[in-house]
Amino acid sequence: MHVRCPDRLPEGVYRQVLEQLAELSPVVQALPPSAALVELKGALRYHGVDGRRLGEVLRVRTISRLGVDVRVGIGPSITVAATASGQITEPGGVLAIDPGQVVDWLGPLPVEALHGIGPRQAQALRDYGVHCVGLLTAVPPATVQRLLGGRAGRQAADRARGIDPRPVIPRALPASASVSHTFPRHTLDGAAVRAALLDLVVTLAHQLRGRGQAARGLTLTLRFAGGTTWEKTRRLPEASAHDDDLRTLAYRLIDAAGLQRGRLTGITLKGEDLIAADQVAEQISFDGAREARLVAEEVSDRIRAKFGPGAIRPATTLLRVS
Repeated sequence: MHVRCPDRLPEGVYRQVLEQLAELSPVVQALPPSAALVELKGALRYHGVDGRRLGEVLRVRTISRLGVDVRVGIGPSITVAATASGQITEPGGVLAIDPGQVVDWLGPLPVEALHGIGPRQAQALRDYGVHCVGLLTAVPPATVQRLLGGRAGRQAADRARGIDPRPVIPRALPASASVSHTFPRHTLDGAAVRAALLDLVVTLAHQLRGRGQAARGLTLTLRFAGGTTWEKTRRLPEASAHDDDLRTLAYRLIDAAGLQRGRLTGITLKGEDLIAADQVAEQISFDGAREARLVAEEVSDRIRAKFGPGAIRPATTLLRVS
């Protein structure tokens, strides 16, 4: 089963879709940011239904529980299943291809519809007169290899016939957590950007500590007027969920962006490669100021736990002297 979620699906919702897949089969391979593979052999025997029925069950669950419709392709191989899900034009649907139907079903499809065929490969085949998958199966494999290259040619020739021995490899989405800020108006104010970033750092750090996790890295994404984005990821020297450590790295990331006249519309800060906090070794520190800030951090967490996450916020205004 190949599952396609809507484009630009929030990561948290995508994770919930993966959880729905895991209820159907224990063998789920995440294909971020919005797709996944599911091995159905054992699941079909366990549930006592066919693949199409499992696809319909999945759609009902994602719509009713998450408000998300999905496109589900089912077939005897990854290529067939992924090609099938790509042929569903509606926001959601199920298309199941039986093993005996593969060659006849693939034949009339344009070559670019075959999963794994990129735009350049499709153009090379079209230049040779191969416009559909059925014609691709009629071309000798050696000729396809000359057109697309050795390995790519072999794979294309096999997949046009529905041959794809790749297994579904269980792979969960790496643990992460993100927070975002959207500016009410496009901003050029560097102080406002820093203040917003500091607020995100404190919010993310508090969220991680509340979940008993620590981040090994941070990703900063900047959104600009006009729809362009800038993104950069850096690793922390040691996994951490402390304001101090995350703030230091976040400021390095924003400095690396080299903002000058870019009009920002929003910022997202993501903690990457999360691990359990109890796996982080506590280092002995001789920095009295840092130790004092860590004590203050613990007090702040207790205040937020009692009065809510907005009880303490970093300062967002600066004293200007003229």
